[in-house]
Amino acid sequence: MRFKPVSILALSLFCLPFVMPAQAAHGLASLNAKEAGPDFVVQGEYVGTIGEKAKVGAQVIALGNGAFDAVLYTQGLPGDGWDGKSTVRLKGKTSDGVPHFKGKNIQGTIKDGQFTGSAENDVRFALKKIERQSPTLGATPPPGAIVLFDGTNTDAWSVGKIAEDHLLGVPAITKQKFDNFLLHIEFRTPFMPFSRGQGRGNSGVYLADQYEVQVLDSFGLEGLDNECGGIYKQAKPLVNMCYPPLSWQTYDIEFRAARFAPDEKTKRHNAVVTVRHNGVPIQYNLELTHPTPGGNRADEHAGPIFLQNHGNPVRFRSIWIVNRP
Repeated sequence: MRFKPVSILALSLFCLPFVMPAQAAHGLASLNAKEAGPDFVVQGEYVGTIGEKAKVGAQVIALGNGAFDAVLYTQGLPGDGWDGKSTVRLKGKTSDGVPHFKGKNIQGTIKDGQFTGSAENDVRFALKKIERQSPTLGATPPPGAIVLFDGTNTDAWSVGKIAEDHLLGVPAITKQKFDNFLLHIEFRTPFMPFSRGQGRGNSGVYLADQYEVQVLDSFGLEGLDNECGGIYKQAKPLVNMCYPPLSWQTYDIEFRAARFAPDEKTKRHNAVVTVRHNGVPIQYNLELTHPTPGGNRADEHAGPIFLQNHGNPVRFRSIWIVNRP
């Protein structure tokens, strides 16, 4: 019988259950590839073909001590061809220096940046590791933009310190308040293979210090409202565009503050936000019905940009903002 690659990848019966283990007792956090260890070299994104040249993408997530999860995506990676529906999840473990992955009727190995194996009816797949880069990475501030951080000082911040490599650490709060704006910000989550869920690269970009756009290492996860790009308890991202940890990522955020009657108390219109994560729209003209937890205010008026400290060494750079009417 002729193999149809999309149908196999679409059937969850062909994979083992994907269960994230409980958070590890130790929260090892690496800030650069040199100290991250061999599992960091394996984790990441892969692109190639399965069967008769059908495109497929994979995300490989390091879980510590040579253990991995892998997610296969039909037609390509999230934001780059994936149909938004079909995935297959595999479990992986390193043996004799080679990570081996297995699901029901599908298996493979990773060696020298190549993810190869076979699915049902011995149909082969072959993928190569890649490193995607956001199309807005390093975007030049347009005329009239306010540069909030360029690595030289924290003059624009009432709270904030320069960390290693001229990066901005957390917490950080701008001196100036903003209401309607376009914000460009670049962030990097640490490599924390032993941590899980909210303990893995957690921070947040708070708009007007009260609406949180989540920052989290949710690479390869489902994409929920409490994961990267989500608006906590209000909206999950349209697609999980999270890159692997230690990758530089971008948020380009258009925000319009809530509008009030002349008494400044009666709200006439909710705040509205559009978020592009690594160049891909993940929240689009979303009405924010109320502030999210964790900010320092909840009046829905103009406020500063607040970068949350959640106990993880998340870093920021290249932050600029354009005021809008």
